[in-house]
Amino acid sequence: MSVSEQDRRQKLELNKLQKRLRREVGQAIADFSMIEAGDKVMCCLSGGKDSYAMLDILLNLQKSAPVNFELIAVNLDQKQPGFPEHVLPEYLKSLGIEYHIIEKDTYSIVKEKVPEGKTTCGLCSRLRRGILYNFAEEHGVTKIALGHHRDDMLETLFLNMFYGGKLKSMPPVLHSDDGRNTVIRPLAYAREKDIARYASLREYPIIPCNLCGSQENLQRQVIKDMFQTWDKQHPGRLETMFRALCNVEPSHLADPNLYDFKEGKRLGGKRQAVQTASPEPDYGRLDVLNL
Repeated sequence: MSVSEQDRRQKLELNKLQKRLRREVGQAIADFSMIEAGDKVMCCLSGGKDSYAMLDILLNLQKSAPVNFELIAVNLDQKQPGFPEHVLPEYLKSLGIEYHIIEKDTYSIVKEKVPEGKTTCGLCSRLRRGILYNFAEEHGVTKIALGHHRDDMLETLFLNMFYGGKLKSMPPVLHSDDGRNTVIRPLAYAREKDIARYASLREYPIIPCNLCGSQENLQRQVIKDMFQTWDKQHPGRLETMFRALCNVEPSHLADPNLYDFKEGKRLGGKRQAVQTASPEPDYGRLDVLNL
């Protein structure tokens, strides 16, 4: 195959993937009322393929959306050793989008507080959420967009069933009890393999995540490997599983908080909410670059 023919095929594939992801993100936004007129949406970027693709598609949709909304990009630099600090600012500057880099040394805090050999994900994620949620409130953000996709939601469902004893996943939209924070997941309908291929064709400057390799991450990798095997051996199984996640029948489960088995009536159940923003401990120097 000639170079020109290969380039042509890649452009066609890129265009096809972009249309698919755009359609899926647009459908998720519509189905779950993720973005409304006047919203200020904060795209949380980690430097991974998912958050790059999320920002890319949202910027694309913004140009033709029936409602006006604002997009800003935010990255939390947790002072990981070897983190390439220049990559995201250079990339975001090339897009011409408003962006903020929050610098906080949560890495040292986690290493100091968590005993050697113990999982660091719990404390790390709580610190990260608190910082991002407070930043969102201080800057008039109405929606916090995270790059979790369909496979993340299914993996979380299985992790909670296998290790947490809960039938619980990542919902497309989460509201805090006091209304201060709303989290959205625009990639809720998107497949990880589509995002991975799209990111490869778009040649995003990916920043590898090598923070901890903790127990939780290892458990998630076991689930991920299981899904990849199913996807190869039983095409369509993951799609069917996700449809089940969107089609719950409380009367055929066993949670009395969701269904009154005596009266035969559905109940409101336990309301799911995000953790609200709270005052932060002193983590040392904080630099926010408004560029």
